[in-house]
Amino acid sequence: MRGRLFHIALALGMALALAGCGFADVRSPVPEFMRNKEAEPPPLEPPPDVKRLVHDNLEAVFVATSYPRDVRVSQPHHEVRGAGWTACVQAEVNSATGKPIGVQTYRISISGGLIIDRRRADPDDNCETENYEPI
Repeated sequence: MRGRLFHIALALGMALALAGCGFADVRSPVPEFMRNKEAEPPPLEPPPDVKRLVHDNLEAVFVATSYPRDVRVSQPHHEVRGAGWTACVQAEVNSATGKPIGVQTYRISISGGLIIDRRRADPDDNCETENYEPI
């Protein structure tokens, strides 16, 4: 009986000691070698070929009935948060009624070589200061 109690107490003591190791992070008052390491950020993707990407996926940026003309793209910029890229796209487009409405500018998000999002550019996107190249 005494031996069995000793083994249970020993196992419980070891479990408590090992459980304490899981709580040592960068802010804990334990030596450096016992702390969890900071996670490495994911590697950056290479800059995408925005001209080819927009040319091959024009419907991902513009509605087909807008008949985009004179499409131009900016150079890609690495996103501030995340591993993706952003670029600006401009084109002469038509309204839903078929009348020309002039140049429209969109900001596209690129990840993994795909256009994953597009939205109309706003002043915070700095698309008006970009240099554009035709596709």
